[in-house]
Amino acid sequence: MTKNASGQMLATRRYLALFFPFLPVERWLRTAPQRPDAPLVFAEKQRGAMRIASVDPEAEAIGLRVGMPLADARAQVGELTVVPHDPVLDHEWLDRLAQGCARYSPLVALDVPDGLILDIAGADHLYGGEAGLVADVEMRLARLGLTVRHALGPTADAARALARYQTRPAPDEGQAIRRLPVAALELEAGATTALARAGLKTIGDLASRPMANIAARFGADAAMALRRLLGDAPSPLDPRIALPPVVTERRFAEPLGSSTHATKILAELASQAIEDLAERGKGGRHFRATFFRSDGLARSIAIETGHPTRDTGLVMRLFAERMESLADPLDPGFGFDMIRLAVPRIEALGASQLKLEGGAVKEAAIDELADRLATRLGRSRVRRFRPVDTHIPEQAQLQLPAVDAPVPLPWQEPDPGEPPTRPFHLFDPPQPIEVIAEVPDGPPHHFRWRRATHAIRRYEGPERIAAEWWRRRDNGGLTRDYYRVEDAHGRRFWLFRHGLYDEKPDPRWYIHGVFA
Repeated sequence: MTKNASGQMLATRRYLALFFPFLPVERWLRTAPQRPDAPLVFAEKQRGAMRIASVDPEAEAIGLRVGMPLADARAQVGELTVVPHDPVLDHEWLDRLAQGCARYSPLVALDVPDGLILDIAGADHLYGGEAGLVADVEMRLARLGLTVRHALGPTADAARALARYQTRPAPDEGQAIRRLPVAALELEAGATTALARAGLKTIGDLASRPMANIAARFGADAAMALRRLLGDAPSPLDPRIALPPVVTERRFAEPLGSSTHATKILAELASQAIEDLAERGKGGRHFRATFFRSDGLARSIAIETGHPTRDTGLVMRLFAERMESLADPLDPGFGFDMIRLAVPRIEALGASQLKLEGGAVKEAAIDELADRLATRLGRSRVRRFRPVDTHIPEQAQLQLPAVDAPVPLPWQEPDPGEPPTRPFHLFDPPQPIEVIAEVPDGPPHHFRWRRATHAIRRYEGPERIAAEWWRRRDNGGLTRDYYRVEDAHGRRFWLFRHGLYDEKPDPRWYIHGVFA
């Protein structure tokens, strides 16, 4: 148990906040051919004018600030290197950093646009304490050429505020939080100005006032932000990836420089995860392997299956399929020093009895084939049809990704010796045709479709299909009379009259499908 800034006892939680003050600049310099000689700024259009979105240390030292009009910056500095600001690439780079920091804790949150927050409770012992963990973080980020400011705190909000607004160290975190400027609350500009005019310059000044008076004078947001900063109100962390139910990992004293060796370790981790799933009576539907490089970056590879599985061989075959189809091959760089396998999605999977005639084996082979194709081609490119409980023909089936399809329902089969009641191919939408038929509700005798006339020799029907009355709308909800017809050349079609004569004065005819 620990005490918060107000002296209350709280359950022990520790958070590490990382702030990258020059993230856009240092991200851009990683791929730039050479570092520019002039001060570097990133600009974007804001409120109808070009303004500075980020600066490098040199530009900051000469007084250029974020939000300054670019024209004023050019007037102040003779030579200036200007680069268009790209927040999308910055976010992708921050996400890669978060993926790499998952080596320290599975609970890593993005503090957009230029920070990360890690829940390190119970993880620091792997590095000899918090100081050792922070030193390892700084070492790996320095290898990437990143400037970072960090802070530890009992809450996520406190650690974040200390990393961004702390000017000099304090004897303990409680005092450091109270010495922060009120700007650390990150309120609207008007509220921050009102606090300053009232003589409340630090968090300590504000914390000495009754909370009800703060809410009444400066708004409920100011009171809540203060309570979260002091630890009197929860400041939950929204992790980048939710904590999976099953995780196995392996750390290495000497980094692995071979992707082949890393794959063998992954197979061992998969076996351990399968054993854990078997003890729970569960199977995995989603497996995610993360390869942590010694330079601080990480690469994740994920696979999915259409049904829960505890087959290690299947899991590794799917990983092999995914690795072979990667546009950017798995690169160990200076070596992998940790590999983690997570199973974020699990479902119940009991023991199965094989059928004597081998039907279950055949179904399992089809499921495995669908999983392999979806892994190689993409989850949305391999689909399965699923029957739907409705009598509307075009709505009687859904097309779903194979890995998302639920347990298949039985399809309606025709009686032995009877022709199929539904055509092999349905037109979407049904195609209009010209029909000669008996009025008011007689069968069709001739119809014209695609500039060809068909004389009907045989027919079956009508099969009357009414609309779903609970979903009827204007210009819809008409009754359909379907006919299975055969023309003089033996070709079979599925036609319908859309509407009865008492529903519509001039019903139209359509062809909805063709039989094989």
